[in-house]
Amino acid sequence: MSTINFTKVQGVATITLARPQVYNSFNREMALEVQSAIDDCQADTEVRCVVLSGEGRAFCAGQDLNEVTDPNGPEIRSIVEEHYNPIIMRIRSVEKPFLCAVNGVAAGAGANIALSCDIVVAKESASFVQAFSKIGLIPDSGGTFFLPRLVGWQRASALAILGDKVKATEAEQMGMIYKAIPDEQFDEYIGTLAMQVASMPTRGIGLTKRAFNSALTNDLGAQLQLEEQLQFIASQTEDYNEGVNAFLEKRRPTFKGK
Repeated sequence: MSTINFTKVQGVATITLARPQVYNSFNREMALEVQSAIDDCQADTEVRCVVLSGEGRAFCAGQDLNEVTDPNGPEIRSIVEEHYNPIIMRIRSVEKPFLCAVNGVAAGAGANIALSCDIVVAKESASFVQAFSKIGLIPDSGGTFFLPRLVGWQRASALAILGDKVKATEAEQMGMIYKAIPDEQFDEYIGTLAMQVASMPTRGIGLTKRAFNSALTNDLGAQLQLEEQLQFIASQTEDYNEGVNAFLEKRRPTFKGK
């Protein structure tokens, strides 16, 4: 039985974590299925936006501790190396926009997988928790990389050490996520946003994502040079030509993601 639901509709691929009985906590099977689904999204040229969400009341509670405490289960190091790191690297390296729809609590690795996505939108009732310190661990799944860059060193350090629960509205205010949406409007908002993103110039968005990735480590000179190179590549795309022609002809562009 699959631990995720994976659908594709009109250019939008949706990966839904589907272990609601354990708040969508990760075990090995689910981690590998998520990796496989992302690989599918990368290979499928019809996919122009990827939505990551959870089934039930939670987005993801992090690691399933029953797997960790199983004498025959994997060690924590192999879990990080084989389960979480590959997911984060895929989310950042696939040059298509990833929209995370946080429908409930996002804790531990679940929180950091969400924060690695390009656009993070959460229900107002959702929350984010760096739960690692509660059991003597450190933030993984890119938590020590993304969180300080999103909210600043001091706040990130406090959240990691204290393990405070951050409400979605607070997360929006501190720049951790893009938006917090009233619960009753959430599904409609995510559907509309996903379709909007899927109709945009996917190749250019992918190049933008590549530029943002490099900006995390480049100095200014290197980043300016990269922008020059990527801008040239973008200017050779079909979507660029369509965008310019649509502007000159005073009509809405029809982008094909090419």
